Amino acid sequence: MHIAYISLHWPRTTKSGVGKKIMRQIGAWREAGHDVQFFMHTVQRDLRAPLLPGEVFYYRGEWQRIQSARRLLKAVCQYQPDIIYLRYGMYVYPIHRLASIAPLVEELNTNDIIQHKRLGLIYNWYNRLTRRILINNVSGLVCLSSQLATMPQNAVSHNNVRVIGDGINLDETSPLPAPKNSQPRIAFIGSPDSPWQGVDKLPQLALSFPDISIHIIGYNQIDGHDSIPENLHLYGYLDTVAYNKILGTMDCAISSLGLHRIQLDESSPLKTRECLALGLPMVLPYKDTDLHNFDCDFLLKIPNKEDNIQTHAQAIRDFVYRMRGHRVDRKLIESIDQAIKERERLRFFKDIISIRS
Repeated sequence: MHIAYISLHWPRTTKSGVGKKIMRQIGAWREAGHDVQFFMHTVQRDLRAPLLPGEVFYYRGEWQRIQSARRLLKAVCQYQPDIIYLRYGMYVYPIHRLASIAPLVEELNTNDIIQHKRLGLIYNWYNRLTRRILINNVSGLVCLSSQLATMPQNAVSHNNVRVIGDGINLDETSPLPAPKNSQPRIAFIGSPDSPWQGVDKLPQLALSFPDISIHIIGYNQIDGHDSIPENLHLYGYLDTVAYNKILGTMDCAISSLGLHRIQLDESSPLKTRECLALGLPMVLPYKDTDLHNFDCDFLLKIPNKEDNIQTHAQAIRDFVYRMRGHRVDRKLIESIDQAIKERERLRFFKDIISIRS
């Protein structure tokens, strides 16, 4: 197959979580013998890391956004793909014409109806009014969770929908040795300006239990907290090598604490998979698409509610203590392996092409 992979609006760098995911996907497809070309439609800005390799179409301002989309369409048409894979992004005219070039499969990765409210009134309503233009033209949908697949706003007129959670390349990620901490340590990885991360809940956990230390990667400050407890440490943005050194000293990690804020109960975050692949036991404050049926010692499941820290702080403390000196059993997390997920995605592509031919 010739596969065109398209990302809209945002610069995808080699160091970002999404960028690393896209590189893993493209790498797996190429290893399977397919030809893949990446097309990036993005606002121009200064970046900390290089962009992913591919054809890049820059813009500044709304009119240039449309002109850039036209140039992208022309380049995709010249590539002559057998199938097009589009990561969901707010509609830009005339990107719906992708569907006339080849079968179009769109990846839905969040509850954009709620999340895009943060972009302001104009963009919020623009997204609500235009999002169906793309969904009504797709030949297939890939949803990162079962919840996204069953949301009414994502309904399609056909049954070509697959649920494929995010994955991690287990062969390329070696588990970190368990540390020997006298004071238990728990890690959190996130990014600022993302209320669904729930990082604002962690100072209360630190205050409740001074005998554990909490280490937060990705934040220089926590909104609403002018001062933080002595046992809570902020590292700001770190590259992979730097944050892996910190994770190597951790007894466990905790994932997003506030998905309820964007009306999601289920997810499959990349950071959760990365921590598990490194061997860290996890606190899961939501239903994980791949792990919700697991009943094992290295997962602590707590409710996806605003008060989940208040109601389960003691359970988290006890879990961190139990996990000292332990790492995840690699055999039990094979379901999050990128290779398995990409084989499933490629089978879906072939099914879509056969339906259209």
